[in-house]
Amino acid sequence: MDRFEKLFAELPHDAECALITSDINRRYFTGMKSSDGTVLVFRDKAYLIIDFRYIEKARATVTNAEVIEQKKLYSQIAELIKKHNVSSMAIEAQTMTVSQLNIIRNKFRDIEIIDTDMLSNAINTLRCYKSPEEIECIKKAQEIAEKALYDILGFIKVGVTEREIALELNHKMFLYGAEDLSFETIVLSGANTSMPHGVPSDKPVQDGEFVLMDFGAVYKGYHSDMTRTVCVGKPSEEMEKVYNIVLEAQNTAINAAHGGMTGSELDNIARSIIEDAGYGDYFGHSLGHGVGLEIHEKPNASPNYIHELNSGAVVTVEPGIYIEGKFGVRIEDFVILNENNCENMTKFPKNLISL
Repeated sequence: MDRFEKLFAELPHDAECALITSDINRRYFTGMKSSDGTVLVFRDKAYLIIDFRYIEKARATVTNAEVIEQKKLYSQIAELIKKHNVSSMAIEAQTMTVSQLNIIRNKFRDIEIIDTDMLSNAINTLRCYKSPEEIECIKKAQEIAEKALYDILGFIKVGVTEREIALELNHKMFLYGAEDLSFETIVLSGANTSMPHGVPSDKPVQDGEFVLMDFGAVYKGYHSDMTRTVCVGKPSEEMEKVYNIVLEAQNTAINAAHGGMTGSELDNIARSIIEDAGYGDYFGHSLGHGVGLEIHEKPNASPNYIHELNSGAVVTVEPGIYIEGKFGVRIEDFVILNENNCENMTKFPKNLISL
């Protein structure tokens, strides 16, 4: 089955067609990146309605939907609804704005607009499972990120600023084939490393400090995500101790990860190790999240995520300890969950590196 067929396999029969308007989900179903466009899906056929800017590309690349040049969008949607004789339409409740929903309701008064989470949840379910082709793109994105990190280790030294390290890392990722950055690269040093999502500053690296780098590359729409914490010079005993606790928590969680366990179970494996070591109050975020066409997507590995992590999902494993005013450590890999175990897609070493 193609993705449209799989979508309707997830939807109840009272959803006779689906309107997909979000950029990410439009790309997921059609394979084409664009800043605008509308996908209208019926049980027997799919359409991509897109404007003149993208029409040539769409006709050349989209193979699973009929491509229609957008002229008067709502009139075109109404014609297709009449052609397929449907009386209900599901919309993406999790991404559609209230303004957009009001327009849809006003334009299509004669059909039922299903504005529950039904369509969004069905799409999220499909996207939780990564196909072999998606996995290859994610692995390629990760290879780009790791190659860039290897390159800049020699660049990181006393006197170089956080911002300079981030710019160099970004430059290398683009040089090696990234189409974009997964997110704004995080590079922090010294006491700044206690801020999990701090912003690179003009602070220069000092001798004996941690440098924390959280970054990723995008390849054909798919993201990678990794974090490494290295030391410039010799770390203190406390720094080594905390680093090794985080590493143990991460390795233990990765070794236990498999499809079918809940997100809270996986989170608890790493969290309990950090808590038993006396640092539970210093690990304030979730263990991980799904990665794919978005840097944060379902499923999650968090204390409150009681749903199963399905086989075929990609999930980060990123425990951390953050001591305000002193330092922080995070180590992040991401894995593909299988029935009995997982495959770690992050190959970069995790031993404490002293530069």
